[in-house]
Amino acid sequence: RAGLSYETVLAMVEQRLPQIPRYRQKVREVPGGTARPVWLDDSDFDITYHVRRSALPSPGSDEQLHELIARLAARPLDKTRPLWEMYVVEGLSKNRVALYTKSHQALINGMTALELNHVIADRTKRPPTFPEDIWVPERDPGNTRLMLGAIGDWFVGPGTQLQAVGSAVGALVTNHGELIDAGRRVLDFARTIARGTAPSSPLNATVSRHRRFTVASGSLEDYRAVRARYDCDVNDVVLAVIAGALGNWLMSRGVAVATSATVRAMAPLSVYADGQLDATGPGQAISQVMPFLVDLPVGEPNAVVRLSQIAHATESNPTAARLVDARTIVTLSGFAPPTLHAMGIRVATSFPSFSKRTFNLLITNAPGAQKQMYVAGTKLLETYAVPPLLHNQALAISVTSYNGMLYFGINADREAMSDVDLLPGLLAQSLEELLDASR
Repeated sequence: RAGLSYETVLAMVEQRLPQIPRYRQKVREVPGGTARPVWLDDSDFDITYHVRRSALPSPGSDEQLHELIARLAARPLDKTRPLWEMYVVEGLSKNRVALYTKSHQALINGMTALELNHVIADRTKRPPTFPEDIWVPERDPGNTRLMLGAIGDWFVGPGTQLQAVGSAVGALVTNHGELIDAGRRVLDFARTIARGTAPSSPLNATVSRHRRFTVASGSLEDYRAVRARYDCDVNDVVLAVIAGALGNWLMSRGVAVATSATVRAMAPLSVYADGQLDATGPGQAISQVMPFLVDLPVGEPNAVVRLSQIAHATESNPTAARLVDARTIVTLSGFAPPTLHAMGIRVATSFPSFSKRTFNLLITNAPGAQKQMYVAGTKLLETYAVPPLLHNQALAISVTSYNGMLYFGINADREAMSDVDLLPGLLAQSLEELLDASR
């Protein structure tokens, strides 16, 4: 809402940076390429470079905001500085202000490194107080110490995403010593890769430098009603709704969609580590996000059968017994969805690809608080994630539940998916099919 000024946001972010120290660090290449890049404090850190101000011609429409977000999302981050940006967008209709944040997934691991929006959202209107932050950047260690230190930072460094299975597993390990669990991931990867290449789809195309962004929303109670009727998970219902929408989108393009047609999605799942299964409290809830490939039955004409097939795929997944319940995630301090989305993206970009097309699109789903949240004392009305487009993938969808609603952030290639604005209506239609069958 109005009242959230640029100056207020700037001060709030600066006050909370001690909770996310990665946001004042930059990536430094190791001389000679002898080890992976490492994190170093940015001695020239300037918060006004990262927290920026923008405005729409008042009264700005949602469509104008989406167009702005599409342009901002397409711009690469400055690799010589800490890998994040935040835009305070003013001029929106109905006295609203938008915050758009872009954080590289390398900044976030879910435990010691959270996403910026995770720490700026409060559960009460009165923001908490924090001690004065006197930050002094550590000195540059020099090339010799840098090479030695880089070796110790192998598992958690921000280096390039490698293609070998072992390297990909290393990129996913979030705590030193998790070698047994990493070995299990190698087996999971092997099972997944054995499924072969994902189906050919218009979703896979050469991605341009330009984007289209749109959104959709729906009542969480509707999704819960379908879940209760068919004894599945809300995430299964979300995937079934997306499957139905994608099937209708393909047919709107004149594509012949066989009843057996599928689209393979990477839909990362939040899981407990083995040692956390019996732990109490929510503090460990998002220490791991695991890859999950699911074939969405886009050609299946019966909405209930689509849901049944997806629910069965989830139950059959080797990590099913360790899935984190949404009710546990929403009890986390702060606002967890931004961190969960970032971790899901990190998993997807780290996933090994032994073929040109391991999956067709990325779908992340993150449950959030089911009560009013605040940013600097102002109401958080809606929240949409903006997922990046992966290599040769023209569409990515992120779903966030918050305060009784589900919010779909839909990012697409501007050229390959010029008709992406059809998806919000098709998602609503797909949900209605399931609701009709549930009554």
